[in-house]
Amino acid sequence: MKNEKQNNLITIVSGGAAGDGARSVGGNLARLLVKEGFEVFESVDYPSIIRGGHNFARLSFSNQRVYNDHSLINILIAFNQETIQLHRDKFTSETIILANDFTGEEISEFGARAIKLPMEIYANKENAPMIASGSVALGAVCFLLNLSFEKLEEALNDVFQEKHLAVNVVLAKQGYQYLKEKQIIYPRNFESIQPIQQNKEVLNASETFGQGMVQAGLDYYVAYPMTPASPILHFLAKQNVSLGIKIVQPESELSVINMALGIAYTGKRVAIGTSGGGFALMQESFSFAGMGEIPLLIAMVQRPAPASGVPTYTSQADLLFILNSGHGEFPRIVIAPGDAEEAFQAGADGLNLAWKYQLPVIVLTDKHIGESAQSGQINKNKTNINIEKGKIVFEANTDYKRYEITDDGISPMIFPGVSDIIVKVNSYEHNEKGVTTENAKDVVVMQDKRFAKLVEIKKEFEIRDTVKIYGDVTSKTVVVFWGSTKGAVLEAAKYLAQSVKFLQIVWLEPFDVEAVLFHLQDADMIIDIEGNHDGQLAKLIRQKTGIDIKQKILKYDTRPFDPFELAKEIIILLESVK
Repeated sequence: MKNEKQNNLITIVSGGAAGDGARSVGGNLARLLVKEGFEVFESVDYPSIIRGGHNFARLSFSNQRVYNDHSLINILIAFNQETIQLHRDKFTSETIILANDFTGEEISEFGARAIKLPMEIYANKENAPMIASGSVALGAVCFLLNLSFEKLEEALNDVFQEKHLAVNVVLAKQGYQYLKEKQIIYPRNFESIQPIQQNKEVLNASETFGQGMVQAGLDYYVAYPMTPASPILHFLAKQNVSLGIKIVQPESELSVINMALGIAYTGKRVAIGTSGGGFALMQESFSFAGMGEIPLLIAMVQRPAPASGVPTYTSQADLLFILNSGHGEFPRIVIAPGDAEEAFQAGADGLNLAWKYQLPVIVLTDKHIGESAQSGQINKNKTNINIEKGKIVFEANTDYKRYEITDDGISPMIFPGVSDIIVKVNSYEHNEKGVTTENAKDVVVMQDKRFAKLVEIKKEFEIRDTVKIYGDVTSKTVVVFWGSTKGAVLEAAKYLAQSVKFLQIVWLEPFDVEAVLFHLQDADMIIDIEGNHDGQLAKLIRQKTGIDIKQKILKYDTRPFDPFELAKEIIILLESVK
């Protein structure tokens, strides 16, 4: 394998019990490293319980683009003994352990690489809560990596309010000074990775998705808390005043979608968020959006299923459910971003497309992309977002037809409140005026009207990234993937010696058959990589193009792919055809 050790990449894990602050350490480290000019990717892992259980953050950084975190650990921050035991299978001969001083004597087996760090002792001396002890570890890592303590202070300033900032800075200084006074020499030269100064920030896909919607004119966001879609709700709720939007949290998912349909009917741009179980409850109203031609953006953040599944972990098993959701036949758009920058664009495009074509749009993500963080830049994209209002009119005669037959299937849309105008939106089949009908000819006319929109939507293929290509564009070996697997696939590509073309499918409905065929029809070998049991994207490709993908790498243990392990699986398949 090429670059087997990835010497220009370092992975840090911070672990402990819920409430220890292990995940906070990961987030603060990500901010520090980005300020220093590094590329980062950080993921979080936690059980579906309110208290207790093992929580950890894992962060990989480099001076090259990092698409996904890695599992082999260079530095472990252990808030308790359990953390060491749970992660020791990912240690290397050079792994450094920074262990809370209360973790016991067991770390002696690791020799000089294991350091007792008085995190809790320092926190107690400052009368700080246990969660603040993580700042001691931040300072220690800052020293280990020879990073600027001033940048660490800036990172802490971004997180803590004034009353909490001072004590965390004090604790970080104590951790930094503690290792400095030890004068320990380590076998690994961390200074070999030099940062590349660049104007990037730490991005989270849930937040960038929200920012994209706001740029496209979002008025309301309606959601019932459901892991892992809740971060979108939390982000928008914290900033609703500054963003100029209204947040509503109803009592159930049924209320969420029905309230949203009412909001859209009045002319306000609205989006909702949920996960698989919540969206399952919304099916009747989702069909109402299709029949009533009501603009609606839905963030569907996948988690393992069926039923309650494994709520705090990740999966890509809802693809076919989403594509075939709702009873009856009606057009919808389904977009699957693969990282935080694409999530921003999907939020903006999704809201605009919903209003332009008067139909439901689903942005399909999952826990891994929604709760991870990575270095990136979206500010330059914000200026490129326009609010596409679609066929909104403000005047009409008294014979206004909400479902007027048009060449493109899109009817002029007016909202209640205009004098002498009645706006009828109907969940029953209806005629042009919105009056219920059971006439066979009317049914055919209205079905054809709704599906006529697909002709116009497919014109979007010319200006949208329905698919993306990476690697060797001339290669006859193609790896195909979608959604959050993008990170692991592109990171795994760094280990491959053989030239490979990588095909990311972004638009899943409508499906860009021509583009996918162009990249797959002459391939000698196609490998499908997905986070589900049945290879649902491969099934979709076969349905749409007739291409039957034989080689698949599927992962359905609720954890995301590890790039190094994925690379080994790809290499095995590549060598099997030599």
